[in-house]
Amino acid sequence: RLSVGLSDGISKLAAPALLEPAPATPHLRLVCHEGEFDELLSELALHQLDVVLAGQAAPRNPNQRLSSERIARSALQWYGPASLVKKSVRDRFPQSLQDLPPLRSTLDTWFHDIGVRPRVVGEFEDSALLAVFSARGLGAFPVSQLGAQDVGLVRGLRLLGDCPDISEEVHAIWSRRGQHHPLVRQILAASHRADAV
Repeated sequence: RLSVGLSDGISKLAAPALLEPAPATPHLRLVCHEGEFDELLSELALHQLDVVLAGQAAPRNPNQRLSSERIARSALQWYGPASLVKKSVRDRFPQSLQDLPPLRSTLDTWFHDIGVRPRVVGEFEDSALLAVFSARGLGAFPVSQLGAQDVGLVRGLRLLGDCPDISEEVHAIWSRRGQHHPLVRQILAASHRADAV
């Protein structure tokens, strides 16, 4: 059994790539729990979770005795409904985001830097739900390249463009007890191999 906490701030579409090689483990019971960062850390400290995946490292708190390590850094890509993402729109990316309704993200600084004022039409905490609404024509959205392969599972989406200037970081956080879990060690080892490539 592997109990994983997924912080609200990370792309859930990237979770399968981040948790490799866990899904290939015979007789695995994988339990994934979404939640707020502080709530998940409390569950980790109480040994209700084996590892937490979050967009930030564990805070320094000697009482919690948590360790963390960045396991991924991935550039963003923008996707949108095929009905809106035509060649002319892709050719003008990222300025074309001004004409498309991008879904809510933490990209305000980037938009400011490139002079684009998006029209926000929705806010979603779940990246899979966001992808489904986008495919139905609601708007464009960013996803880390780690989760991009699973975006293809949602029909009606098309790649709009790459955003290499912005990346999503994911940190694995574990307790002293969790560091001995064989799958937590394998997840960390897999991230080391990916960094070495």
